[in-house]
Amino acid sequence: MVILKNFTKYFHQGSVNEVLALNRVSLEVGQGDFVTVIGSNGAGKSTLLNGLAGTFFPDQGSLTLNETDISSWPEHRRAKFIGRVFQNPLLGTCASLSIEQNMALAAKRGRTRGLGIGVRARNRAVFIEELKKLDLGLEDRFKVGVGLLSGGQRQALTMLMATMVRPELLLLDEHTAALDPKTAQQILGITQDIVDRQSLTTLMVTHNMNQALKLGNRLIMLHRGEIILDIRDEEKRKLRVDDLVARFYEVQGEAFTSDRMLLA
Repeated sequence: MVILKNFTKYFHQGSVNEVLALNRVSLEVGQGDFVTVIGSNGAGKSTLLNGLAGTFFPDQGSLTLNETDISSWPEHRRAKFIGRVFQNPLLGTCASLSIEQNMALAAKRGRTRGLGIGVRARNRAVFIEELKKLDLGLEDRFKVGVGLLSGGQRQALTMLMATMVRPELLLLDEHTAALDPKTAQQILGITQDIVDRQSLTTLMVTHNMNQALKLGNRLIMLHRGEIILDIRDEEKRKLRVDDLVARFYEVQGEAFTSDRMLLA
C-alpha cells in the first residue's frame, strides 16, 4: 500500500517565481490498484510521480510504502522497490549495450553487483522467454544494441526491465505519449498484460482521457496541485470522455463546454 499524507512541494520557494506544485496531497493506493492520473498542464501529475520516486523530498508531509516511511529515502534507495517508465523511450535503457546486457542489469536491481560474468547461460534462457511474451520478435535480436531498436521496441523493453524484479510500485509517466497511435496501443497492451500478470500496484499519468477511462480500476484528477476527483471501479467503468470533462467543470463551478483539449 502507498500512503501519502499532506504531501506538499514548492518550487523556487521564497522567490517571486514560487510555485506550489503539490498542495497537501493525501492519497491511499491499495495493493494491486491500477490508478490512472489525469489533469491539465501544470496540474502536478509528473511532480506527483517524481515525489513518489524520490526525485525530490517533500517540503511537508510523508510517504509510506507498505508500512515503511520512505519520505527521507533518496531516489537510488527507492529504486529497489519502485519501477519507472518515462515518456522518452531513450531514458529507460542503455543504448550502447545489447538487449541481453540491459536485461542482465535490470535483473540485478536492488542487489550487489560484483565483477562476475554479466550474462549467465541460465539467465539468458529466462530473458529469452520474457522477450517472447512481448511478441515483438526481440528474442531473435538478443545480441543487438538497444540503440538500433525503434522507439516502441525500446519502450516495450523498458516496461519489461522495470518489472523483471517485481516492483512494489510501478510508475508510468506518459509512457506512450512519444509513440505513434498504433505503437502506443501495442505498449498499452503490454502494460496491461504485465500489470495483470504480476498484480502490480501502478500509477499511470496520461493526457489521453480514453486511456484513463479504459485502463485501471481507479482514476484521479489533479488540478493546481490538488486531487479534485477520485473515481473508482463501477463508477469509472460507466464514464465517457464527455462525462469526465463535465465532472471537471462541475468541481470547478464553471459552465460545461465540450472542450476535449482541456486535459491535453
